[in-house]
Amino acid sequence: MARSSTTKPSALVDGLVFTAGAFMALLIFFGLYSFLSPYPVPNRLSSISLPFSSPRTNHSTHDPSDQTFYDDPSLTYTIEKPISNWDEKRSAWLKLHPSFSAKTERVLMVSGSQPKPCPSYDGDHLLLRSLKNKVDYCRIHDIELFYNTALFHPSMPTFWAKIPVIRAAMLAHPESDWVWWVDSDAIFTDMDFFLPLDRYRDHNMVVHGWPKLVYEEKSWVALNAGVFLIRNCQWSLDFMDEWASMGPPSPDYEKWGKILTSTFKNKVFTDSDDQSALVYLILTGKGGWRDKIYLENEYYFEGYWVEIVGRLENIAARYNEMEKRGPAVLRRRHAEGVFVSYAKQRDAQLGRENGAVSGPKGWKRPFLTHFTGCQPCNGKRNEQYSGDNCTEGMYKALNFADDQVLRAYGFRHANMLSGDVQPLPFDYPRART
Repeated sequence: MARSSTTKPSALVDGLVFTAGAFMALLIFFGLYSFLSPYPVPNRLSSISLPFSSPRTNHSTHDPSDQTFYDDPSLTYTIEKPISNWDEKRSAWLKLHPSFSAKTERVLMVSGSQPKPCPSYDGDHLLLRSLKNKVDYCRIHDIELFYNTALFHPSMPTFWAKIPVIRAAMLAHPESDWVWWVDSDAIFTDMDFFLPLDRYRDHNMVVHGWPKLVYEEKSWVALNAGVFLIRNCQWSLDFMDEWASMGPPSPDYEKWGKILTSTFKNKVFTDSDDQSALVYLILTGKGGWRDKIYLENEYYFEGYWVEIVGRLENIAARYNEMEKRGPAVLRRRHAEGVFVSYAKQRDAQLGRENGAVSGPKGWKRPFLTHFTGCQPCNGKRNEQYSGDNCTEGMYKALNFADDQVLRAYGFRHANMLSGDVQPLPFDYPRART
């Protein structure tokens, strides 16, 4: 009995300690939970309701005034059903998400490649390097990138596949003012360059092309549809509906092939293709679209690789010479996060240099080098190009661009065809490597 009388107080104390400890643990748990959980947790323990406490809890409920076009069950992301009042719907969504408002226009880059592995030997590696190149440019210039490997419409493969992807991207990114399509075989070769968006304020589409080739020569290669900017607006959705109506899903697809072949005498195949269709819409004024389409030819919005690749070594050497004799700020080491401000310094210096202009006769870096006809993935190159020329040309362009990126990390390629890199000395390029 004596033993029993001495153990009761101890048991009572132990029980109190356990209860107090459990209570403190519970407080700590809910304190951490309120910090980590995306759902608000009430302050009073007596009224705690966890998100998983009841299977009938519906956390998708929201104020009806917060509904947007995403809540419309009739909305479809596919091209079969037109979308109306997109400008109003997009504006309403932006009002509900003011954090996406920006002083400058937002750009979403969209690119992609086929769903399956490439059959050519270097294909997958070249696509990976090309993707890295786009990631680098987008990271430096604060641009979002959507890279797609899915076929969004089974009847629109190859060059037509971009239209369903761009349409879906507009719906998925109402915060973006522009969608920028860039073919997988187009490589950024000037990481300093900024898109001159102010130039296009009165237009809804920008494509590299020449009016003379469109209106006088009626050439199907008067422009290149592999790289273009298109504004995220109702005009663009309507335009893409019209453009797609000339593609494979249309019952008039074969008829359009005949029309385009007869219109463009230099067209080399009889099927209706996206590029010929785009030139036709501009040439004929069909639908009244051409007034809002800007044909850019003042810089290499996308440049033909054959006239660029052979000049890359000379261009790199001219930039090095410019930096050697230029102000020290051009050679100063800096963080990649301030790359843009140093790019502006180089651009200002270029303006003071003789011959530093865009084009075949100048030595300014080409913005985008487009390897049209090389088909790095399937290997079915245009017969006028050899495999070595295409492959070596792509590696040269990729390493030329990569050197501009790696400089912020203190390295550069040993040469334009080498995967090896070497460290850069202080005060490069004035100092020898």
